[in-house]
Amino acid sequence: MTKMLRKQNLPTKICATCARPFTWRKKWERDWEQVRYCSKRCQGVGTAPSSRSPQA
Repeated sequence: MTKMLRKQNLPTKICATCARPFTWRKKWERDWEQVRYCSKRCQGVGTAPSSRSPQA
């Protein structure tokens, strides 16, 4: 069993798409090392904000 994490001590990462920091979540407990995006929306957009196609 893993040790308890307090909310102040949760690990953070930077989103690969929007470059905003996001915090560890319980649902990511098993694959935190592979998590790259803060949300499904960022995951769907791609790897960089400039890779988005302009909307007409």
